[in-house]
Amino acid sequence: METKWKENRWITLLAVVGAVYFFLQYLSPLLSPILLALLFVTMFGPLLKKMQERLHVHRQIGAVLLLLLGCGLLALLAWVLYSWLVGSLPKWIGRMEEWERDLRLIVYNGSQLAGHALGIDGEYLSETLQQYVEQGFSYLRNRAVPGMLAQSLEYMKGLAAFGGFLITFIIASVLLARDYDRIMNDLLDREEFHVVLEVICGVIRYIATYVKSQLLIMSAVASVSALTLGLAGIEKGILWGILAGILDALPFIGTGIVLVPIAVTRFFCGSYGRAAVCLLLYAVCVFLRQMLEPRLIGSRIGVPPIAVLVSVYAGIGLFGLWGILKGPLGFVIVYQTCLSIGKRKGEA
Repeated sequence: METKWKENRWITLLAVVGAVYFFLQYLSPLLSPILLALLFVTMFGPLLKKMQERLHVHRQIGAVLLLLLGCGLLALLAWVLYSWLVGSLPKWIGRMEEWERDLRLIVYNGSQLAGHALGIDGEYLSETLQQYVEQGFSYLRNRAVPGMLAQSLEYMKGLAAFGGFLITFIIASVLLARDYDRIMNDLLDREEFHVVLEVICGVIRYIATYVKSQLLIMSAVASVSALTLGLAGIEKGILWGILAGILDALPFIGTGIVLVPIAVTRFFCGSYGRAAVCLLLYAVCVFLRQMLEPRLIGSRIGVPPIAVLVSVYAGIGLFGLWGILKGPLGFVIVYQTCLSIGKRKGEA
């Protein structure tokens, strides 16, 4: 039996990969609130059970309380960041001419220095770069900013869709909290579903470890960034630091999407010391993530870090931006499925 399994394992692997791709590409968008509710109830099941035993709070009520607490914290954070960004937008638009003037001066001086150092025509280089600067700011004034304002209806549609998703997720979580034990017991009584349960438990263990680790890393990066930017005297530095900590969880983007533009704008404004602080802080945040991530995730999930990195690249190619999440998730599902099937074939 073991020899036969080894001969057919590639066929099994291809079948599992195909099934997982079909699930992630076509079924997960339709079932996403239900799947998220299942993940929530499974992860917080022990806490809901303790609340029922010690505080005599029914699981459904406990689920509602946890959801309300989580939604309240997220809504508060979103409101603070949204109010800050929207409130700062008119000021940024009003200073656009000042930034263009400063950038033109820097381009002119830099072109003259480069011309003398390299023996080229500094005036021609300056005129060429000035045209690019003018085109860039013209695009911002005439198309980018008005386009953002004109798409307010699309933003409202997206907000309504998110509201429907959130309501479905809350209702599904409450219903699953009530029937979760019965559903799991029914699945355990049927041997053909044991592999499914093993895969679900393995995937949830991975997700739980990943989410907890990311929250800790994000908190550390946000704290360091907010403290550093605040002490450096950067305007709204604490909020910028919190935003940098949140975006640090995104692969390929990280804190650089916040700290590098701040460093560039500070440099253009003549605050060279603050620009250097922002760049140094960016390096510290990258080092902090690289130091903490292997310790917090590493061997806890049993998956090589290089495999997770490859799965992210493959996921982006297959699923677009959502591949950042779907890629590693699909890899873990395939890994756990093949591991469970192989173990059972070996036992047989």
